[in-house]
Amino acid sequence: MYPTYPYYGSQTKCEETPITFPPQQQERQPGFEYMMSPRPIYDNPDYVGSGKLRDKVAIITGGDSGIGRAVAVAFAKEGADVVISYLDEHTDAEETSQAVARYGGRCLLIPGDLRDEALSGEIVRQTVQTFGKVDILILNQAVQFPQTSILDISTEQLLDTYETNVYPFFFLTKAALPHMRSGSAIICTTSVTAYEGHKELLDYSSTKGAIVSFTRSLSLQLVDKGIRVNGVAPGPIWTPLIVSSFTAEQVKTFGTEVPMKRAGQPFELAPTYVYLASDDSRYVSGQVLHVNGGVMTES
Repeated sequence: MYPTYPYYGSQTKCEETPITFPPQQQERQPGFEYMMSPRPIYDNPDYVGSGKLRDKVAIITGGDSGIGRAVAVAFAKEGADVVISYLDEHTDAEETSQAVARYGGRCLLIPGDLRDEALSGEIVRQTVQTFGKVDILILNQAVQFPQTSILDISTEQLLDTYETNVYPFFFLTKAALPHMRSGSAIICTTSVTAYEGHKELLDYSSTKGAIVSFTRSLSLQLVDKGIRVNGVAPGPIWTPLIVSSFTAEQVKTFGTEVPMKRAGQPFELAPTYVYLASDDSRYVSGQVLHVNGGVMTES
């Protein structure tokens, strides 16, 4: 039995979250949530929606698992329909779709490689064909490949990291923007590593820094159209990306370096995305909100 951290807000399945994890490693990215032990917690049963996103339609990249799944579930609770873009993790994606449906939301699953610009156009086309509009765009997909030295980062790895983590932000925004109206929102997932750095994630951290600049600059472009652009910078969060990129021993103590001494769970980020997607944040744009277990950063 691994030690746990009490989550005092609940008397149900979110009552405790792990402090350390069983050593484990998956062989490919993206990883599979259904294979993780313990499974990430994506739903807080104490979170009750209040219609903040009623009749909204959201596209969520990387929505099959991890942070994206938690966001999809919270959005469904708030009345939104969601479109999930994912690579090929069909089992995870189906589980997300079922969770969305439990809370009354409709969910469209679209697999494919976002490095292909044409897929972004197809995602938007299917979204508009199915739901008639696009209100919210959550740009959340990422890969990371730890290396101890810059000398070990191959050109292939560098291109893969940037083509996955950054290029689709441009592709999907360009495809979705003609369908977005005043009041729409774009939310970009960056990372604490954009601010603190990470000695083994040089290329990944630099893509996350690029996303911060993308968020701020796009916000300036779109503010006159009434479209808000913001970001979320997670700290260490228990998702399939962790078990598919770090060693089993690193996984064991993942997240214990932050002031709260534990990794976060996906459900702990979801309300931040709800806030940025809803009218609650109507006077907020070009900002990055930090959900990182107490790490002090300079925005």
